[in-house]
Amino acid sequence: MHSDIVDLRSFYSTTLGRFAERSITMALSSIWAAVPNERLVGLGYTLPWLERFGTDAERVFAFMPATQGAVVWPAKGPTATALVFDEELPLVDSCIDRMLLVHSLEHVENPRETLNEIWRVLSPAGRVVIVVPNRRGVWARFEHTPFGNGRPFSRGQLTELLRETNFTPASWSDALFFPPSRRRFMMRFHNVLERVGRRLWPIFSGVIVVEAQKRLYQGVPVAQRASRRVFVPVLSPHGATRLGRRNEAGDARPSVARVTAS
Repeated sequence: MHSDIVDLRSFYSTTLGRFAERSITMALSSIWAAVPNERLVGLGYTLPWLERFGTDAERVFAFMPATQGAVVWPAKGPTATALVFDEELPLVDSCIDRMLLVHSLEHVENPRETLNEIWRVLSPAGRVVIVVPNRRGVWARFEHTPFGNGRPFSRGQLTELLRETNFTPASWSDALFFPPSRRRFMMRFHNVLERVGRRLWPIFSGVIVVEAQKRLYQGVPVAQRASRRVFVPVLSPHGATRLGRRNEAGDARPSVARVTAS
């Protein structure tokens, strides 16, 4: 099930959505390194974080998948949003320094093809920052938030997917340790639950945040050989003739080598 742009905007306008946005911002801040003259692109619904982390960038674009829908952004000035297909981004090769994915990878039809396309448009030193629902977390089990839709990931699954698409995971972070409850009593203590959860149950976070670097060279896999010929010297081959027995007795002719297959 895909998250609609209307539902995403409605969620982040609520109190629970603002708390979730703040928690993800803290997780991104811990791994986000400043890059001068950066060209930044957000894929999915990334507007709350592009407004925060894209202030010092040379240029910022917000790409929104066609299945999700798009909104005009920013409110003032030229529009920087575009409705795109995640497997065919309207960019030339190696033109982006960093790409941020939020509410994106868990909804794509083929995650490998999407990451391969992101690899194409990233510069040689480019990085991708991905925010996905945690398979072990509570947030992935409730559908009243956008993190309960789509395909959740574990750290192991995300690592394997990144390595298969020529990315090297560099930094990890987590967010959303408080439960996704709309009750005022629970939301009143969300800061306490966030700090306690970060210490006591880090593997049960609501989302996983990873920064991965583009890998330029890929190792060529070596196929294991099913059989290999081994030369084994034999003094007397099976079924030896009279001539062979004479060679055993001291004939000057060289010994015979038999070829066996293992």
